[in-house]
Amino acid sequence: MEQRPSALIVIDMINTYDHPDAEQLLPSARKIVPVVAGLIREARDHRIPVIYVNDNFGQWRSHQGALVDAALAGPHAELVKPLRPDGEALFVLKARHSIFYETPLTYLLWELGVRRVVLCGQVTEQCVLYSALDAHIRHLDVTVASDAVAHIHPELADAALEMMRRNMGAQIVAGQDVTFGAQDGRGDPDADQ
Repeated sequence: MEQRPSALIVIDMINTYDHPDAEQLLPSARKIVPVVAGLIREARDHRIPVIYVNDNFGQWRSHQGALVDAALAGPHAELVKPLRPDGEALFVLKARHSIFYETPLTYLLWELGVRRVVLCGQVTEQCVLYSALDAHIRHLDVTVASDAVAHIHPELADAALEMMRRNMGAQIVAGQDVTFGAQDGRGDPDADQ
């Protein structure tokens, strides 16, 4: 089967962690930051689109710069610095759990020719799960880097990953096993040889 072009989607990682579940989320978020950073580097190296889809935290005048600045000025800036969007990154704001709900993401992916989304970020049992379902019903192939998604409730996160695998046909793999390259039609064809 022919490989399809991919995009890495970083969900809700530009975060000030001042919401009600933050204390429960922070330990898991700390563990995934190095893996997410590695995925971002790998995608950039293979010229795969990196798309940040981030909650607007109810700030209807918010934009990428304001969100990044607020997160970098917050008490958990060390979780944001390694993941900071570069000049090539794409950025989509969302107001609800799914990365697709009332956002231009579907159109953006179509414009880019993307057929496979690699999901990382937070929260596994909420935004990642709902986003994987919405990607699936849009006939996108879904890969979730299991060690690059943070959770609030570990037992729900495990169940969510299993639901994504079983019900949505998502590929659930470790971050180090996510592959980008010539098969995506965007990288150097000799890079993987």
